Amino acid sequence: MIHYHGTPMSGPVQDAARFLSGRHCLIPHMYPSHLGTALDVCQSIVLDNSAFSHWKKGGDVDLYAYRDWVHSLAGHPALDWCLIPDKIDGSEGHNIALVNQWLRLGCDVQSVPVWHMHESLSWLGWLADHFLTVAIGSSGQWATPGTSGWWQRMGAAMGAVCDDRGRPRCRLHGLRMLDPRIFTRLPLASADSTNAAVNSGAVSRYGMYPHPNAAGRAAVIADRIESNSSAEAWQFMPHQPDLLMEPELKQ
Repeated sequence: MIHYHGTPMSGPVQDAARFLSGRHCLIPHMYPSHLGTALDVCQSIVLDNSAFSHWKKGGDVDLYAYRDWVHSLAGHPALDWCLIPDKIDGSEGHNIALVNQWLRLGCDVQSVPVWHMHESLSWLGWLADHFLTVAIGSSGQWATPGTSGWWQRMGAAMGAVCDDRGRPRCRLHGLRMLDPRIFTRLPLASADSTNAAVNSGAVSRYGMYPHPNAAGRAAVIADRIESNSSAEAWQFMPHQPDLLMEPELKQ
């Protein structure tokens, strides 16, 4: 499993470089300040369309500006893939139209669609049959990862995309799912979160002897996350407890 750490992180650029060195990271279109550093020091990166930021602040992804940005990085050996533009609180029809528009425009970078949990299972099935990787995003009444209702919906999604042995028929990426209490129970190829970047600034949570800089504090969180991997296959568990999630980046 690949653990993608979301950026940006606060503090000096050298702290970000120390933290990201040898790791995998996610660079958002709206906040690309660590792109150059990540290309230099990361094992790999993925490009995010900033739909989460637009969801929180309002507005839509600028499809053409995002496409130009993605294309400017095409061919870089550190670039794994990009997320296709999406709208977290949009209708299924709206997001289908965005996928179709992106495909018509053409892209030289492997593109990953987002299936939102409020959308139909049939749409998830179609995406799994037509793309190498599908990202799963929490949305609608299932916008908070880890709650009991979220797990029930995730179980239905896994049922739609996995075979009778619990193996997904495409690679799955979990958006905002880089919490070991979640990804260790799902057959994800990768997941992302801004946990390390956000909480590296919360010095009080590190006890009496916190690391003196943000890079060290972020590394403590990232090392804990990266010591875990995803499940080999999906096993439905009918009574999932609510999970207290780490806060996401407030952009």
